[in-house]
Amino acid sequence: MVARINAGKSIAKALNYNEQKVQQGAAQILSASGFIKTLADMNFYDKQQFFERHTSLNHQATTNVLHVSLNFDPSEKLDDDKMIAIANDYMKRIGFGDQPYLVYRHKDAGHPHLHVVSTNIKSTGERISMHRIGANQSEKARKEIEVAFKLVKAESKKMQSAALAPINATRVLRGKSEIKQAISNVLMQVLNQYKFTSLPELNAVLGLYNVTADRGDKDSKMYKSNGLVYRVLDEKGNKIGTPLKASLFYMKPTLKFLEQKFTDNEELKIPFKKKIQTAIAWALHKSPADVGAFVNALEKENISVVIRMGKQDVIYGLTYIDHKNKVVFNGSDLGKEFSAKAVLENFRQDLAVKEEEKISEKLNPTNGKEIIWSKLLDFDLKLPEAETTPLANFIPYALRKKKKSKKRRMKM
Repeated sequence: MVARINAGKSIAKALNYNEQKVQQGAAQILSASGFIKTLADMNFYDKQQFFERHTSLNHQATTNVLHVSLNFDPSEKLDDDKMIAIANDYMKRIGFGDQPYLVYRHKDAGHPHLHVVSTNIKSTGERISMHRIGANQSEKARKEIEVAFKLVKAESKKMQSAALAPINATRVLRGKSEIKQAISNVLMQVLNQYKFTSLPELNAVLGLYNVTADRGDKDSKMYKSNGLVYRVLDEKGNKIGTPLKASLFYMKPTLKFLEQKFTDNEELKIPFKKKIQTAIAWALHKSPADVGAFVNALEKENISVVIRMGKQDVIYGLTYIDHKNKVVFNGSDLGKEFSAKAVLENFRQDLAVKEEEKISEKLNPTNGKEIIWSKLLDFDLKLPEAETTPLANFIPYALRKKKKSKKRRMKM
């Protein structure tokens, strides 16, 4: 089971999101807990007004809405009663058992999942703290519920294999609503699960799903006004389709929202820094032939390497995404030895050694074996111009210098 928590400021938006799904036939409401009226006797406004009576008791709380999604493995056949039982158990374990909440079962994805809408304002006006609730109370509750209800564990290979697939651009370009839904599905997973501390780090993850967060050119009106849009990418990384404003999505993943995420994630990333450094160092220690082999070695450790390029396809940075721990690091933030410059230098040095061996083979042929050279990078990417040096310059000086002709002395 995977739990995703979204803390919000508008109960109306959380309710609208789920109630519209019900009207579209993509969801059904399963239960209502803590309400005076029964579920059958309540309409949309009854639910909204009941929640708002709670939130009105504490005007100082800037965040007063809890919106949770609980996601299960596609192989699990969960009936409505079991879904309700899981939701009730989860809410109790995270400290919301006595709060009013609604449980919705959604049918708009390839796996069974439910949404729970509640408020963190008690009937006394006291606020339930939601600081790090995802990392602390929710994570503990998730693991306990997996055992109690015999669910597929989130860490299992089976659950990981059911991960969200990249957006198929050719399928979602038929209409704005399809694009919005496809991007929304990606954002719900990435923003709630991954720990990133900058827009490039976020886009490194979003790019794996063919999505990008775009601020526009630095001279544009959108950039200057701190605007943000989300777009679909094609297979070559080109922006296609209609750009959608961040404010159009339920989570409101605006630049202001993301900047708060960046700050919160700074501390959350620290425990995983050493682990990813060790994995990268080990991959380099195995002396991969080129960047392609280096990337493949880390993929086996469930770490993606995103290569950032500038003009003329010049590499200027590497971003590492640890999918096991859901954490993203820019190479230079891990240390100089993990930056693009240092990693690429490893391959240059290897090439220098091989070039020396090639020349030695020509000077001292043993079996006439021909050495076939491949490109430095499998991806056919260029190295930074400032660092690009002809391979001949890597040949040891002793092999490169011309032999001086000796002057013969005349015998007397």
